[in-house]
Amino acid sequence: MREIALDTETTGLDPNSGHRVVEIGCVELINHLRTGAVFHRYLNPDRDMPVEAFNVHGLSAEFLADKPRFAEVAEEFLAFIGDDVLVIHNAEFDMKFLNWELKALGLPVLPMDRAVDTVKMARRRFPGSPANLDALCRRFEIDNSSRDKHGALLDADLLAEVYLELIGGREPGLALAADQAKTQAAAAAAMAVSRQPRPARPHSASEEELAAHAAFLGKIKNAIWGQ
Repeated sequence: MREIALDTETTGLDPNSGHRVVEIGCVELINHLRTGAVFHRYLNPDRDMPVEAFNVHGLSAEFLADKPRFAEVAEEFLAFIGDDVLVIHNAEFDMKFLNWELKALGLPVLPMDRAVDTVKMARRRFPGSPANLDALCRRFEIDNSSRDKHGALLDADLLAEVYLELIGGREPGLALAADQAKTQAAAAAAMAVSRQPRPARPHSASEEELAAHAAFLGKIKNAIWGQ
């Protein structure tokens, strides 16, 4: 089973307002294990870099000026991701930008149903807790000390590890099995009530009981017990 952990960096929040993709990072997973295969490109957005975006990822317009444009890497990008599942943190954001770029080139857009959104996964599993990538790295004890700024390839690599933890670690279903084991242990503990053992009750009739029984039978005419 092949999956692609994917992340992008952009010049802003909305492609319809003229913002563009400036970095794409992809990490290949096969059977939930990283293979080492990656796709990583910086992109020239043909526009300025707003200071708000620069403060997030540190990519300046000067740095990106000699980088390829999306149109130059689109076919290579599509070949790398193939038709496989895309694992994305806040999938709606990245898919919106990628599909804007693809549509502008007259290429088929990526259907949303091929994306697995790890933000939604985290919120279902840990309701009420922070679901950003840094918080999930702390929760799962994943080293993100090199993440002083956002970077598409670094974030895709961290996302791959977070995703594996969200589905139960290296073994899918492991988290569910652990939860079931805890539940069963708690139930067993609740049922374990300390009791003092009682001696076995005697079942043989006493002499008094036998005499009372004989007296009773004597009052019955033609009792079959006396025949």
